[in-house]
Amino acid sequence: MFRVSVERSGHEETGVTNAHQQQETLPLDVITIGRASVDLYGQQIGTRLEDVGSFAKSVGGCPTNIAVGTARLGLKSGLITRVGNEQMGRFIREQLVREGVETKGIATDPERLTALVLLSVEAEGVSPMIFYRTDCADMALDESDIDEDLIRSARAIVVTGTHFSRANSEAAQKKAISIAKANGALIAFDIDYRPNLWGLAGHEAGFSRYVASDVVSRTYQSVLPDCDLIVGTEEEVLIASGQADLLSALRTIRGLSSATIVLKRGPMGCIVYDGPIPDDLEQGIVGKGFPIEVYNVLGAGDAFMSGWLRGWLRGEKHATSATWANACGAFAVSRLLCAPEYPSWPELTYFLEHGSTERALRKDAALNHLHWATNRRREIPSLMALAIDHRSQLEELANGDAQLLARIPAFKALAVKAAANVAKGRPGFGMLLDDKYGRDALFAAGALPDFWIGKPIELPGSRPLQFEFSQDLGSRLVDWPVDHCIKVLCFYHPDDLEELKREQIDKLRTAYEAARKVGRELLIEIIASRHGALDDDTVARVLGEIYDAGVRPDWWKLEPQASRAAWAAIDTIIETRDPLCRGVVLLGLEAPQEALEAGFAAARTARSVKGFAVGRTIFAESAKAWLAGRIGDEQAVAEMARKFGALVEIWERLGKSEAA
Repeated sequence: MFRVSVERSGHEETGVTNAHQQQETLPLDVITIGRASVDLYGQQIGTRLEDVGSFAKSVGGCPTNIAVGTARLGLKSGLITRVGNEQMGRFIREQLVREGVETKGIATDPERLTALVLLSVEAEGVSPMIFYRTDCADMALDESDIDEDLIRSARAIVVTGTHFSRANSEAAQKKAISIAKANGALIAFDIDYRPNLWGLAGHEAGFSRYVASDVVSRTYQSVLPDCDLIVGTEEEVLIASGQADLLSALRTIRGLSSATIVLKRGPMGCIVYDGPIPDDLEQGIVGKGFPIEVYNVLGAGDAFMSGWLRGWLRGEKHATSATWANACGAFAVSRLLCAPEYPSWPELTYFLEHGSTERALRKDAALNHLHWATNRRREIPSLMALAIDHRSQLEELANGDAQLLARIPAFKALAVKAAANVAKGRPGFGMLLDDKYGRDALFAAGALPDFWIGKPIELPGSRPLQFEFSQDLGSRLVDWPVDHCIKVLCFYHPDDLEELKREQIDKLRTAYEAARKVGRELLIEIIASRHGALDDDTVARVLGEIYDAGVRPDWWKLEPQASRAAWAAIDTIIETRDPLCRGVVLLGLEAPQEALEAGFAAARTARSVKGFAVGRTIFAESAKAWLAGRIGDEQAVAEMARKFGALVEIWERLGKSEAA
């Protein structure tokens, strides 16, 4: 699907030289410098920005996007910028930490706000945008923000065009260039020309790409001699050179710099020039584009730069770097947002190897799953959860008494205290809570650090599966916190009638598609034992039938299996059908602790089992006594913490025994 031709005499140029490759022991591959904003993307497509009704939030700004894009491709990246001392600034910092970007170079400005950008997709190639950047934090960057030790820690830096538009930020970038040169680091220049950020266009002209300016041209030309890499669109090459035609522009730049020049040509790919500029511009190293649908052009250049840097800094041939750059750009233009849509390295390599049958890459199921599973918000290698998302069981305890029903939310809040007492702030803990009786508990659990939260959507006891409250999941899930996991319980046996299985799988598929649409993780709980015998292959068959339907949840929640063979079959089906699945957590079914310990021991032999989510074994007796008034809050919390803690101790002890 992708074609790269090299039309050049002599050898084909490659990325960094041997001297620069010797710097591979440095902590960072690349540091980007400049803009950091919060992008608010209109979620309605094909309409004016005036008519957009809701927005999706993401990090933005050319160097910030590149830092994320390169980190996703396996480079060790860092960012130098400023953010405000407010929620949007903290969002940028926290998201970059999640992406694996080094944040030592991000300063918090107590006087200024984080920049914002409003964007929309009005038509193909037409994306109005408004920059809210009046005296914003990132443009206050100055020389004091450039830490010499940080610059020395990187093999390369990327300076960006907008930050040469003010004296203070220009001085900051030139200081970074000076330090980088003195220490043998590479210097890349992303021209990144936005006329209205230079005061050359009105507020409504954020999408404008070119306004001639002698001031801008002279400023950029002062940077070019120091560069090892210069990347820009045709319009950006024109402004950097001060020329009116492309050939003259490239030759002017070449007269000022011996850098590798990468000319971005949108859907036509790119051309790379590593020597004299030929009369026929097509005689450079030509990377041709992908035949894909253009959905949103914003951020495509930053994705392109990320792919190019991955190849260039790893010493790949320029044709290979161009391939990776164009592929990353293709992902960006086929999706809505900027940095969140950039590919991971597994996603990119899969695409290059297999291509796609979809011109709109966002519709490719295999790529979408790779994108989702390789860019999750955080790693969760193990999970021990107290499950108290029960509704019908606690309603039975209340026996229709309105006063007791009204007390259920308070009891669930006590369960959160019990779980927190056991977790003690450690990662790998969480809870299953519902939004019928668990509102106060959810608020309390949401305040706990690194705490996993799952919420049910099924109508309790339904078979065939039905959703609680409404069958319209989209409208229900859109207001869930982004880190809450959707949990759906399905009573499913592989020997059920085919019609029943089809109906159940249709509901599971609906839940899966809704989860992916709104960007939430999905846990599918399967209980097979209520409606048939469990053999060594029973649950594995269930998982296989669900995978056959194209449903790939992030988690499975399964009942304990009687044999190692059953767990081995489950391991095999997960590892062959979705090796990126987070794994399995065990459910309890109100089994006594001794029975659960035996189930834990068998499960510890399975590679896919990552923990447990047990409920009534922990809270059932305390709930009865508390609702009856026989014990108070403190005793209820202590009893639940003791039982939860005992299961945690058993699970961890068995894990150490299995490892030994």
